[in-house]
Amino acid sequence: MGHLGRTAILGLGTFLALLAAAFAADSAFRLHAFVLVLALGVATIYMLRTAPTGDAPAAKDESDYMDGPIRAGVILTTFWGVVGFLVGVVAAAQLAWPDFNIEPFLNFGRIRPLHTSAVVFAFGGTALITTSMYVVQRTSRARLFGGDLAWFVFWGYQLFILLAATGYLLGITASREYAEPEWYVDLWLTIVWVAYLIMFLGTLIKRKEPHIYVANWFYLAFIVTIAMLHVVNNLAVPVSFLGTKSYSLFSGVQDALTQWWYGHNAVGFFLTAGFLGMMYYFMPKQAERPVYSYRLSIIHFWSLIFLYIWAGPHHLHYTALPDWAQTLGMVFSVMLWMPSWGGMINGLMTLQGAWDKIRTDPIIRMMVVAVAFYGMSTFEGPVMSIKAVNGLSHYTDWTIGHVHSGALGWVGMISFGAVYFLVPRLWNRERIYSLRMINWHFWFATLGIVVYAAVMWVAGITQGLMWREYDDQGFLVYSFAETVQALHPYYVLRVFGGLLYLIGGLIMAWNVYQTIRGNVRNERPLVTHTVAQPAE
Repeated sequence: MGHLGRTAILGLGTFLALLAAAFAADSAFRLHAFVLVLALGVATIYMLRTAPTGDAPAAKDESDYMDGPIRAGVILTTFWGVVGFLVGVVAAAQLAWPDFNIEPFLNFGRIRPLHTSAVVFAFGGTALITTSMYVVQRTSRARLFGGDLAWFVFWGYQLFILLAATGYLLGITASREYAEPEWYVDLWLTIVWVAYLIMFLGTLIKRKEPHIYVANWFYLAFIVTIAMLHVVNNLAVPVSFLGTKSYSLFSGVQDALTQWWYGHNAVGFFLTAGFLGMMYYFMPKQAERPVYSYRLSIIHFWSLIFLYIWAGPHHLHYTALPDWAQTLGMVFSVMLWMPSWGGMINGLMTLQGAWDKIRTDPIIRMMVVAVAFYGMSTFEGPVMSIKAVNGLSHYTDWTIGHVHSGALGWVGMISFGAVYFLVPRLWNRERIYSLRMINWHFWFATLGIVVYAAVMWVAGITQGLMWREYDDQGFLVYSFAETVQALHPYYVLRVFGGLLYLIGGLIMAWNVYQTIRGNVRNERPLVTHTVAQPAE
């Protein structure tokens, strides 16, 4: 499609969004429609200002890789990371000091899903789409399928992020964990995701390399499964086609099971399978070593995707869900420990013969810590799914600590490593702006995770023990308000841990910016080699 056609579609979209705002059934939909008008209007004006003049441009060389969307993705991955971490610090501060709740748009009830989606879908999702576009081209030796389809996928996903985020602040929510956008935003994401699947599969089909590298297996499983989960979990009937509200097709315990079938597998396929694809490509490339065991990677893949899909019911222990379904979720969760650790071992053992790089290469150091946190989280998760443990941990801050050790330790660190790997190569720079700043980022992020997770583990166990303590007459010893008061010091320390992690993200943003500009920092090497003197 030519420049004129793209501009016309954006202009038509702007006009239709304006009509939707004019005839909106409620004020929230009207405000959301005006957000869409603004976004599409700015895009239309940009396209008009950048219209080609004179002779038509020469045809593009289809033999080259398509790296334009990947460059934009690296920049926005960095941006969304900083935004997500900042909103997380604000949410943590609101729990420690309630005066930071600003009604109505910036209270905790709206900030918390904004933080979750900013980190998971904006930062994590953009990182996954960006790296998958890079990896599938290099491992297939083929340009992305569909021409401008890659740009549609990229900017279409960013529009979804914008609509979801503004919807949270406006109070527009479907009230579903990890799936809070309302029906019309869900429909848009479905269109974008189908285009993403077509682009990825088309690239694999036209590949020049006969073998499909294992990283692409994980990326493809992530794309296909998330599509299925998203469609089923978000089946709903809108009250009005120009209004925000809709009602789920499910109700009661069926609704709860559908939600956590989605919720746990969003973790399993979005935050695990997708980022394992990242690990299986970028870790061997940065270490300059082959994957330790390709056979183990295939076993890891098939066992992981088979077991993960059954583990969702462990989120519903001691509820109205039938006991056999709870037990099924627990058993499959415990079984997940084995393939998960198979992947961890495969990642760590890829460094066989190159362990010295941990001292000299901070990017490898980030990746090793990411894989270590992946191993730790995938051990802790099965333990927490056991009913006896879950009776203590569920609904407490222990779960929050577990989620963040995975999100910040595994997802965050492997994404940072991928960004640092990509930036010099995509902009043809000799090296990253500053290796020492990567080292600083590593330590700030690692300390932030350790502080955050440790205090949440202690807070969660304290919480669980206080909630279940009875006196000799069978009455609860502590009121809920007393448990909240006891946790205040831990909540303050959580803010501190989040701040450390945010500082690391800001350091990365500055490092990426300077690298793109072509600057190289004059600095001493991280490790100075000394020549040992012979003994006298």
